[in-house]
Amino acid sequence: MKHIIATNNAPQAIGAYSQGTVFAGRLLFTAGQLGMDPETGKLVEGGVGAQAEQALNNLRAIVEAGGSSLEGVLKTTIYLADIADFTIVNSVYATFFPTDPPARSAVAVAALPKGALVEIECIATLG
Repeated sequence: MKHIIATNNAPQAIGAYSQGTVFAGRLLFTAGQLGMDPETGKLVEGGVGAQAEQALNNLRAIVEAGGSSLEGVLKTTIYLADIADFTIVNSVYATFFPTDPPARSAVAVAALPKGALVEIECIATLG
């Protein structure tokens, strides 16, 4: 009933979790993605906008590896190290979901792994 998603096009897990899982062949859940370059395993430079763009590229890679697309994303959650960065992240986010965007939550957190400025996760549908 559960299928693990793994792709080299997104950063490898840095803990005891999977990049994504598919439940019952219908829903895909991703782990939270930081703005990490999949090749170097390091956060990209350029601030929160660059990290948000890379995090969304990582999400896209996982969703596509699972057989869906950004158009199939139903819900996202954005975690911000500083809520003041919301406007910048929202601008980047809008370029990935230009029409019919998914439901979304955005919350500020005390800290993110590796000192990241943003982390994004999603739930997508298959077919």
